[in-house]
Amino acid sequence: MKKNDLEKKQLQTHQFINDMPPAAWDKRQKIPILKEDYFLDKQAVYISKHNRFAPYPLHGQKFLEINYMFSGSCQQIVDGDKIELKAGDILLMNAGAQHSISALNEQDILINVLFTNKNITFKLLHDIHKSNSLSYQFLADVSLGNPLSQNYIIFTKNKNSDIKITMDQMIEEYYLKNSYSNSVVESYLNILLIKIIRHHPMPTHKIINAKQKLTFNILQDISQDYQNITLSDLATKYGYNKNYLSNLITKMTGKNFSSLKTQERIIKANELLTSTSLPVRTIMDTVGITNKSFFYKKYKEYYNKLPGDRYLPKL
Repeated sequence: MKKNDLEKKQLQTHQFINDMPPAAWDKRQKIPILKEDYFLDKQAVYISKHNRFAPYPLHGQKFLEINYMFSGSCQQIVDGDKIELKAGDILLMNAGAQHSISALNEQDILINVLFTNKNITFKLLHDIHKSNSLSYQFLADVSLGNPLSQNYIIFTKNKNSDIKITMDQMIEEYYLKNSYSNSVVESYLNILLIKIIRHHPMPTHKIINAKQKLTFNILQDISQDYQNITLSDLATKYGYNKNYLSNLITKMTGKNFSSLKTQERIIKANELLTSTSLPVRTIMDTVGITNKSFFYKKYKEYYNKLPGDRYLPKL
């Protein structure tokens, strides 16, 4: 809450004062772009408190950025969209996003977290979910628009409690500057990114007709009861002929019911392989696959690795 020297000046005039040197900006573009090498040349994470009492003009950046509303609220325009962040909200912006921030008041504390990781992009978040969720894959692929068209994601306070915990820990570690703090901050960043992946929202495009809605519901049913669900169960639940549902599923997803059920079983098996030490045979039994050769073949087709190649992806 303490005012720094620049905030004191902005409080008097309510005019923006640029505290970034020329080396921080790439001004060859139509709008100023913050340069990655200035902030992140010698560290993986750069954290700062946003200066209050004056509006921050439109700008972009060549790295991923998180705005964390620690207290109060703020209004921003991100890629032309007006948004409001309230205490506890987290705004994640992709490299290339452009935004401006209205003046913050006394109680409005906004924390900027800049980080670079060549392997982390919005496309990766999309691809991870697309390969691990039948429902997400359907919404992304069935003529519902481009899920990568939005350059930002908002994680609201009531949906990000575990993200907020890691964010608070990372900020505290960054400012305390204890021994090995850089390494600890980088570790927190990896945890933060994994949690962001976990909470990455479904594409927001609306289901546009009854057939798409029915297909989406069926995919969710398969995800919830992948061990035992049958076409007969679905026919009874939704009041349609089995052959009609079978043809609809194939037409809408490009895969038949059996293939989708197997795919969901492989997805669930992969979750267990990468998060537990259970033997492969136990995992096969858990997801409902009995033939080991079949399991290995399908797993290799889907994940391009064998079940024995256990690792968590390095972020």
